[in-house]
Amino acid sequence: MEFDSNRPIYLQLLEDFRIKISVGEWEAGGKILPVRDLAKTYEVNPNTVQRALQELEREGLCESRRTAGRFVTDDKKKIKSLTGKTFETLADDFVEGSINLNLEKDEALRLLKNYWEENYDNN
Repeated sequence: MEFDSNRPIYLQLLEDFRIKISVGEWEAGGKILPVRDLAKTYEVNPNTVQRALQELEREGLCESRRTAGRFVTDDKKKIKSLTGKTFETLADDFVEGSINLNLEKDEALRLLKNYWEENYDNN
């Protein structure tokens, strides 16, 4: 994962963790890797991972079980609502990127539509 130097790394990790939950990569009720393993995977300080996981826990998307580790919530409604929020984050990135490229809304949407059709409609 490449990090944006203009945003705190823990927030970027938090967004990635939310995506993993919303798409089912981290399954409902499933165990989350230990902090040190995640830190090694993402090549970041364990304290940064810990901060992102604490925020995830505060949001009710995971829970700590003493001596057993952290687990993804098994609340399917909460996970379903996360999908909408995750989409909003991705859409926000798309809009900001388009603005940074000085694209008008119609042009950005046309380019996105073309890209989608060329790369995903036949899958």
